[in-house]
Amino acid sequence: MKNNSSLNSYYFQLTLFADFGILRYLFFGLCLLIYVTIISFNVVIILTVCLEKSLHQPMYVFICCLSFNSLYGSAGLFPRLLMDILSDTHLISRPSCFTQIFVIYTYASCEMTILCVMAYDRFVAICQPLHYHRKMTFKMVMCLIIVAELYPLFVLGYCLSITVNLPLCGNKLRRVFCTNWPVVQLSCVDTSVKKIAGQVVAIIIIFVPLFFVLYTYLRILHISRRSSSEFRGKALRTCLPHLVTFVNFSFSVLCELSLSRLEADEIDAVFIVFLSLEFLIIPPIINPLVYGLNLPQIKKGIFTRLTVHKRTPSK
Repeated sequence: MKNNSSLNSYYFQLTLFADFGILRYLFFGLCLLIYVTIISFNVVIILTVCLEKSLHQPMYVFICCLSFNSLYGSAGLFPRLLMDILSDTHLISRPSCFTQIFVIYTYASCEMTILCVMAYDRFVAICQPLHYHRKMTFKMVMCLIIVAELYPLFVLGYCLSITVNLPLCGNKLRRVFCTNWPVVQLSCVDTSVKKIAGQVVAIIIIFVPLFFVLYTYLRILHISRRSSSEFRGKALRTCLPHLVTFVNFSFSVLCELSLSRLEADEIDAVFIVFLSLEFLIIPPIINPLVYGLNLPQIKKGIFTRLTVHKRTPSK
């Protein structure tokens, strides 16, 4: 009894995993393919931006940060998920669980803040083009990136420290990876205040950047309506990749937030898995495709690198 009690206090059990028999190898292969695809697509974007001097501009630096963040978030999910698919036991230690929560949640919030910074960059480029190079200096770009990365780390680090210190009366999580709210629901004490605090943090981390992006696009739309058709076309081509990325990720985060507020016991397991994994799989794959295929400068850089690699004689 003592051993079982200490096991329950140190480990969480992820109960959504089932015994699929030989099908587990199919699911493992599919998840591995997705992970390799995410790594490949985002590494191509990062290398293209870093190696092509013509892409050393604020917009492309922010795109590079977006790809780095995708690699960071997927690293918080896939290695552990691949292990669990092949494992017969689905226990995760408390330190590993809280580390996974921190990585995945900071990935999501950094994605929003980076998209917010990219919206500001597009706003200055379209609405204040004469002041763009004066405002978006190298120093300003670095400051924006640092703030976009550190702001979520501090806010979520503080919130997670509260969860870590909660006394827990159970260890079963109806998820395929660790998330904060199911852990809070295992608490032996009243969590009403924690729930309100979580909603405040969600507003600060998710909805403040969301409303800022919407504000910048309303301003861009207002300026574009008063300009020539050529200017509108150029503005649309510049903003479309970012807009697609933003809408896609906002929908993904909405799915995760909806899941955290629903009663997990009353939802079909397949639906929970889809809502849980959507924001960690779809954006990291879609983002490189959107920017790689729609921005001619990045597309040109990719093809240039591929051509140079093919022409380079092997030693």
